[in-house]
Amino acid sequence: MITRLARAAVAGLCLVTAGAAFAQDAAPVPEQSSPFTADQREALHAEIRAYLLANPEIVMEMVKILEQKQQVAAATDDKALVAANAAAIFDDGFSWVGGNPDGKLTIVEFLDYQCGYCRKAQPEILALLEDNDDVRLIVKEMPILGPGSDLAARAAVATMVAEGPEAYARLHEQLMTMKGEITDASLDRAFSKAGVDADKARAAMEDPEVTRRIDATHALAETLGIAGTPTFVVADTMVRGYVPRAQIEGLLEQARTAE
Repeated sequence: MITRLARAAVAGLCLVTAGAAFAQDAAPVPEQSSPFTADQREALHAEIRAYLLANPEIVMEMVKILEQKQQVAAATDDKALVAANAAAIFDDGFSWVGGNPDGKLTIVEFLDYQCGYCRKAQPEILALLEDNDDVRLIVKEMPILGPGSDLAARAAVATMVAEGPEAYARLHEQLMTMKGEITDASLDRAFSKAGVDADKARAAMEDPEVTRRIDATHALAETLGIAGTPTFVVADTMVRGYVPRAQIEGLLEQARTAE
């Protein structure tokens, strides 16, 4: 009898554990008196513990169920966040746009120029744009990795402000292919290789408009729950962290199918 109850209790525990993270807004359940005596409860707890020790894979099943439910809930929440902040994400009026500016599908990338995974993703994103002429790319500078990140982000945004999108694109490419930490010296080399007037760009880096744009991106990232780079918004889906090109293309294909 106790063993059967223990198994039933473990099954119930699986369901409770899997659903616990999503029950915060549920109405409180009135407490009910226990059908067991104190001795029976103690024996039941011992049976449950023994059963779990003998069958530890059940715990992994519980964790897997919980993770699956969390992923579904997170994806649903992300879509709602993207929809609620669509104007700031897709049409802020200042972020650089690459690929096909009139493309029906959009990839937005929140990046840090010192982020190793952002650098790793760069050639894959460029190849994807080359092979998909209906996609536009929006870049949002989100410096989070120290002074070099701030320096590079201000340089990129300042170049966009002072010299326009073509100069920005050239500098962006140089910054994304750099090795190691970005310093004043390496930034000057990037300006030179990109054909950007370093004096003009550095003067523009002090423009309050540069600060405003970077602050706006940080505020948007906070609203969207973005804490790291790279983070991509592909159509209405958020992808946190580096993923292979094939995964991004799969999301684009889903968006095409949904049109």
